[in-house]
Amino acid sequence: MIQLEKYVAGHFQKSLTGYEYFIPTNVNDQWTWEDSKLNLLIEKAAIKLGELNSFSRLVPNIDLFIQLHVTKEAVLSSRIEGTQTQMDEALMDEDEIAPERKSDWKEVNNYVKALNTAIDKLEKLPIYSRLLRETHSVLLDNVRGEDKLPGAFRSSQNWIGGNSLKDATFIPPHHDYIGELMSDLEKFIHNEAIEVPELIKIAIAHYQFETIHPFLDGNGRIGRLLITLFLVDKKILTKPLLYLSVFFEKNKGLYYDNLTFVRTKNNMKQWLVYFLVGIIETAEKSSQTLANILALKERLETKINEEFGRKSQSAITLFRHLLKRPIIDVNETKDITGLSYNAANALISDFIKTGLLKEMTGRTRNRTFIFEEYVAQF
Repeated sequence: MIQLEKYVAGHFQKSLTGYEYFIPTNVNDQWTWEDSKLNLLIEKAAIKLGELNSFSRLVPNIDLFIQLHVTKEAVLSSRIEGTQTQMDEALMDEDEIAPERKSDWKEVNNYVKALNTAIDKLEKLPIYSRLLRETHSVLLDNVRGEDKLPGAFRSSQNWIGGNSLKDATFIPPHHDYIGELMSDLEKFIHNEAIEVPELIKIAIAHYQFETIHPFLDGNGRIGRLLITLFLVDKKILTKPLLYLSVFFEKNKGLYYDNLTFVRTKNNMKQWLVYFLVGIIETAEKSSQTLANILALKERLETKINEEFGRKSQSAITLFRHLLKRPIIDVNETKDITGLSYNAANALISDFIKTGLLKEMTGRTRNRTFIFEEYVAQF
């Protein structure tokens, strides 16, 4: 049994070449605590997640909106790792991205693909190392880090911060320990014999994964993705609508400090409090986003029906497509609506006049348009 207030995070061990790496304590055990504040936060976080889950069932065609949530998560989770891609860029096709921005764009879109692939695979694969490795392979496909064993746990020492092992901020466990530590983590995630609330379990699991740092690259993104996978796998959420990268990215220093304080001060309680506050805030914002989107959809559909006359059927068809993919050009509009090129171009012009679309390239030919009001909700 692990008493939270007496928890010892692990120990440092010296390598044969002289540097010290950290070996975390195994987590697959019954956890207990005395602080009632933690119980109140668990209860509030569970209520907020329940509200988000219920709200998502009220939104028609919820899957239309999920892709935008996923894209926002990809943008923010990748930004934590140093990419500069913005939300509108992430929604564009690769051939529309400036050459100097393509590598960041590719990383963000790989994250989208990795998350979607992992959610699909959850139907057949539980959250074990195989699923995480396969997701990692998609994440690092043909991008920065592609030379760092995509789809495989590391076979050499890595570090966090600094330029080398000599000036590293933190050195994770030696690679010889990864198999044992990841096995313990998997058992903890799936151990139904211990009475640990699921939200506490995933908070501890995220910390432990980031501390093990089992991959040479991409650990932060996989670790944050693990949170969403867990919530869906445990049926806490029926749809992948909650992403903590927004909360973590808001103050990256605080996120890293709370992880560090577990390792250096054995302060797991502070990490759990921080994590649960993140769940509460993010669930509230996600529910509000869904409410805003629903109101926007109803208001604009009414506007289209009232103002577009004979064009209203084609306009509604285009509008509903924009809810799924809010960036479009005339040729795509032509294909979606079945209109001629000139009629599609005229419909786009009508959408611009009514504020539904905005031209985003500044060109007179091969123009691209964005449903800016919708994207701004995310």
